[in-house]
Amino acid sequence: MVVYAVVIFAAWVMPGARMIITPLKLFTIGWHELCHITLAVLTGGSVMKVCIDPDAGGATIVSGGHPPTILAAGYVGSTILGGLFIMAGFDTLVSKIMSFVIGIGLVAPLALVRNKLTILLTVIWEGLLIGFWFIDHACVTFSNFVAHNSRRDALFRQALRWYCLFIGVMNALYVVWDIADDKYFRKANDSDATQWSIMYPKTRAHVWAIFWIAFEVAVIIGFVLLGIAAFKRTPDEMAAEAAQFLPT
Repeated sequence: MVVYAVVIFAAWVMPGARMIITPLKLFTIGWHELCHITLAVLTGGSVMKVCIDPDAGGATIVSGGHPPTILAAGYVGSTILGGLFIMAGFDTLVSKIMSFVIGIGLVAPLALVRNKLTILLTVIWEGLLIGFWFIDHACVTFSNFVAHNSRRDALFRQALRWYCLFIGVMNALYVVWDIADDKYFRKANDSDATQWSIMYPKTRAHVWAIFWIAFEVAVIIGFVLLGIAAFKRTPDEMAAEAAQFLPT
């Protein structure tokens, strides 16, 4: 998870790498904005405009509702979804189930983003997701004919879990990427930390950022401990259980 966090941060701020992970960024930003939208509607507000852009950042303009609740929903929702994906990384069956969320989440932002390169990259990331569904069976079949390295095979057979973990870290630490966009790219849409400082001027944006990062880390630790406690199966036991769910 720590390695993933470093890799994602680097990819998020490096121009070339930013483009490659665009579909994953759109999924992360899209879910974040969906949380704002949901709480805006639930608190009696109206959504005036929604922006989901990998470079400009996300933004949801609302009228009415309860502003603190609507604003908090973004980071809270991102963290909880990320925690669920992180926990899915502990078990193959749960990863299979959560992969449907990834599949839908990658495609949904294309309703607002029609860039041809983004569509192509989305197809590639979707292809990887689908491929990881079948890689377990492929590794077993291949190993029947050639000599194999058990550690390498175990890694490939758990590829779907690593995919879910990557998505989990990206969503759970969204505040870090949100602040990074503000600092390095001066994106058009302010981070939520900046919005909190506007709503409560006595507390600066960096203080809000520290608060939300601490919140996210605490939630991540909670989900990790929950995953350790709930999933204690061996790779073979997980494979046997997962094989019963839409077997490939």
